[in-house]
Amino acid sequence: MSVSTEKELILAVDDNPAITELIQQGLSLIGYHVDVASNGAEGLFKATTSNYSLVVLDLMMPDLDGFQVIDRLRKSGRDVPVLFLTARNETQDKIKGLSLGADDYITKPFSLEELAERVKAILRRYKGSATAATGTMLQFGDLVLDESMHLVRRGDVEIDLTPTEFNLLAYLMENSNVVVSKAQILSKVWGYDFEGSDGVVESYVSFLRRKIDCIEPQLLHTVRGIGYSLRLPK
Repeated sequence: MSVSTEKELILAVDDNPAITELIQQGLSLIGYHVDVASNGAEGLFKATTSNYSLVVLDLMMPDLDGFQVIDRLRKSGRDVPVLFLTARNETQDKIKGLSLGADDYITKPFSLEELAERVKAILRRYKGSATAATGTMLQFGDLVLDESMHLVRRGDVEIDLTPTEFNLLAYLMENSNVVVSKAQILSKVWGYDFEGSDGVVESYVSFLRRKIDCIEPQLLHTVRGIGYSLRLPK
C-alpha cells in the first residue's frame, strides 16, 4: 500500500476489538489518525461531538446497530462520510445502509488493501466536492444544478440530495444524452481506480431517480447491459 500524506482523523466503530485494532494499525501505517469506538452508542457520541473526516462503521452491534447509528448521525445534521463494514451480504441490507446516507460498504472478511483504497477514494471525493464550488450551473431541461450553492431544482421544486447523489447527478448532467457505464461512474464519481461494486452505483441511481423523476417527464434512463443516460424520453 502506498503511504498517504494525509492526516485526516478517522473513527472506526466495531464491537470486535480485533477488527478496530486491525483498522487502526492498518490505516495508521499509511498516514491516517484513527480513533476507535467499541459499540454503537460510543461511536455515535464520538461522531457527533468530534470532527472526523470519515467513519468506518460496523453494521451488527448489540446496543445500537450501524443502521441506527447512521440514522441518528444524519438526523443530527452531520454529513461526515460513512463506510459500512458488514458481515451481512444481503442486498437489502446494503441498500438500506446506502439509503440512510452511507457512502459505500465493504463486506467482511476484507483486506487492508481494499479498505485503504476505499478510504482514500471517499476522502478524495469529499475533498473534490468541497473545492469544486466554482459557481458552475448545469441545466438539462427543467433540471438545474448549482454547484456553488449545492442546490438542485426541478422546475419550481427544490430537491435535497446527499453529497454522493449530488456528485452523481453533476456527472450525469455533464454527460447528458450520453450513455455512461457503471465503471465510468465508479471512476469519476466514486474515484475508484480499482474494481468497485456495481451495486453501489445501481443503488445510488435508484435513489437519485426517485428524487429527480418524481416529476414528468422521466430524465434518468437505464440502458440495459451498458449503463445510464440523462436524456429526454424518445
